[in-house]
Amino acid sequence: MRPPIRVLIVDDHALFAEALAARLNREPDLVILPIAAGVRRALALAATERPQVVVLDMTLGAESGLDVLSRIRERHPEMRVVVLSAMSEVDAIVQAVRFGAVGWLSKTESADLVARVIRAAAHHGGWLPPDVLGEVLRRLLEDGPEPNGGARLLAELTPREREVLQCMVDGLNRAEIADRLGLSANTVRTHTQNLLAKLDMHSALEAITLAMRAGMKPE
Repeated sequence: MRPPIRVLIVDDHALFAEALAARLNREPDLVILPIAAGVRRALALAATERPQVVVLDMTLGAESGLDVLSRIRERHPEMRVVVLSAMSEVDAIVQAVRFGAVGWLSKTESADLVARVIRAAAHHGGWLPPDVLGEVLRRLLEDGPEPNGGARLLAELTPREREVLQCMVDGLNRAEIADRLGLSANTVRTHTQNLLAKLDMHSALEAITLAMRAGMKPE
C-alpha cells in the first residue's frame, strides 16, 4: 500500500481551516499537518514537516498566498500546491498556475472533491474548474510558441509517451487514455510520471501547455 499523503493547510480563517482539517483527517490515506495561518508559519512547516501537498488560500490577512506559493516552489519544487480560495476570477487562477499551482478549488466545493484533488495532485495530476479550464489554457498560451527547447524536450519522449501526451492534450482523463491506447490505468500512470519527469513538469496542465506551445494540437 502507498504511504499516506501528508497535507499542509495554509489558511488564516481558523474556523474554516480547522473544520476542513477535521474532515480530511477522516480520510484514511491523508495525514493533516498543523495548520499554518501565515507566510512565515507556512514556510517553517513546509521545511520541517515535508508535506506532499499544500492546500493554500490566496489571501492570508495582509499577506499574499502567492508569496507562499512562489517561495515553496522555489525551496521545495517537489511539493504540490492546490489553491483553495473564495476567489474565482480567471486572472487569479492563471496567475497561480504560472506561479506553479497544480490545482484551484473554490471554498464552496465539497470536502470530498478537495480530498480527490489532493490525491490527484500527490500523484502528478491536477484540477481546475471545468468552466474556466479552456480560458485558463488560452491565457497560458498567449505568450506565443514555445522556444525550440520545448520541441527538444518533446523529442526526448518515447512514442508511447507522446501518445499519452497527445491524449492529455485531447482532454482525456486517465481511464479514457487507457481505453484509447489499450493500456491499464497503472501503465498510463507510469507513462505520465515518466513524461512529466522528462519534460521537467510538475503537473499535467504544465505538460499540456508546453506541448501545445511547442506545436502539439488537439486531434
